[in-house]
Amino acid sequence: MADEREQAVVPAPATPVPAFPARPLDAVDRDILRILQSDGRASIRSVAERVHVSRANAYARINRLVDDGVIRGFSARVNHERAGHGASAYITLKIVQNSWRTVREQLQALPGAAHIALVSGDFDVLLLVHTPDNRTLRELVLTRLQAIPEVLSTRTLLVFEETDLDPDHRET
Repeated sequence: MADEREQAVVPAPATPVPAFPARPLDAVDRDILRILQSDGRASIRSVAERVHVSRANAYARINRLVDDGVIRGFSARVNHERAGHGASAYITLKIVQNSWRTVREQLQALPGAAHIALVSGDFDVLLLVHTPDNRTLRELVLTRLQAIPEVLSTRTLLVFEETDLDPDHRET
């Protein structure tokens, strides 16, 4: 007899984003994304019921969204302070022109690095880090970041409070 409990959606192994253009998303795809952004552990059955399609259709759509690189993975939203990382900061970096790939690799290796973005404007890179305390944050900036030869300057913006936005208030 089959187990009545259905497994949560499990991410496929990380794959590079396909080179072909993404297929357009229809209303059902957007509803599936909204549900999974709100609850990445939602079962296929639950998703299917909420978007009014069969489980097979929901499963195929989710797999297509993963294969197309629309869904990059599934994760938990973490309260960093409760997880032992009471200090968070956005760090802006000015870097040597054309050194983005080298710098990105070094930033990815930093403990506590949560998000890295190449941006335009007064600085080149925006880095979000979570560390146990301000002392560790200071060491990360002064010892690790400023030791990267391609980093010309940094500016640290302490995060006093964070709020994750509810996926229902974001457009997909």
